[in-house]
Amino acid sequence: MFLQAGAQLPSWSLFLLISVLRDREDQNILRAILLLHVLPGKSPFPELAFVLLIMEDGSVVCVTGASGFIGSWLVSFLLQRGYHVRGTVLDLGERETKHLRALEGAQSRLELFAVDLLDYESLAAAIGKSVGVFHLATPVFLHKPDDPQKELIEPAVQGTTNVLKACHAARVRRIVVTSSVSAMVPNPHLPPDVAVDENCWTDIEYCKQHEVWYPLSKVLAEKVTWSLAAELGLNVVVINPGCVLGPMLQPTLNASSSVVLNLLKGDRSTQANTWLGVVHVKDVARALILLYETAHAEGRHLCTETISHFSDFAEEVSQIYPQYNVHRFKEDTHPWLLRSTNPSKKLLELGFKFTPTHDTIKDTVVCLQERGLLS
Repeated sequence: MFLQAGAQLPSWSLFLLISVLRDREDQNILRAILLLHVLPGKSPFPELAFVLLIMEDGSVVCVTGASGFIGSWLVSFLLQRGYHVRGTVLDLGERETKHLRALEGAQSRLELFAVDLLDYESLAAAIGKSVGVFHLATPVFLHKPDDPQKELIEPAVQGTTNVLKACHAARVRRIVVTSSVSAMVPNPHLPPDVAVDENCWTDIEYCKQHEVWYPLSKVLAEKVTWSLAAELGLNVVVINPGCVLGPMLQPTLNASSSVVLNLLKGDRSTQANTWLGVVHVKDVARALILLYETAHAEGRHLCTETISHFSDFAEEVSQIYPQYNVHRFKEDTHPWLLRSTNPSKKLLELGFKFTPTHDTIKDTVVCLQERGLLS
């Protein structure tokens, strides 16, 4: 046989096999070979057991917030890789789901469920017999909420709690939670000579005192994630993306794309409490799958190409698109934030490569132009 007992194959080779052999019969053949010729060894590498697990049940995964900006791309990439996807949406109507149903592979391998994050039973039904869960659904908007507890904090925190408890009940084998850099900053106590990394947490009291509600919702939701993971013995990994930009699959304008649109129209907002850097939406979707398929990936994962100031970003946008009325900040918008290249070291160590910010900006603006939001 081509595999010897106890063989130490590199993990990438197994992930290549599973990504290629998506036919159910081929999967069973590969799984039988692995069980017979590798598992008898005394020290099979830890990736193997996980590869076998995610091959079971037709690799069924659930994506909460499937119709959103990141969720839509994640569903697309999962379908391309042969996964069976159970996606949660707010409404099963055509306006929210048409773009998902049009994806390649959706007709046979995508099921959509109308789910309220605060309704445990609807979540449990959507998760069903999924092997893995990608939790993305959370409220995101730019305006100041009238009732932050009801509009942001409760859906984020209780929604995450319901998802994790439903995963526990369903014996889900791996959960990838999308948090945010907003769970890492703002923090006025961050030393000026320390770059933000996975050890950094948003200051809860600062957020409450300054009514910075979105970061508060994200940090509280992630705190609950780790608390429940420990309590329930869940296999959880977290990603913390920066400002997610790029082309939209969904029909409606999302909050992060609105930041760029407003900037191009002359808006002078500094994004003082919500900015750390930029990441391409396709990169986030790819990173989510990488973290799901990499058994030894654990903990938090910063996901941004660089750490920069919003004034840096505005300057770069103005240079690429001088025809628009981009405000060029005279003052530094984030003097407390240490700039950093290649800050997402944990992802980079997994072999991940980021799209340059320049290309991310162009992809975003082209999409806004094609949608008729920019002339």
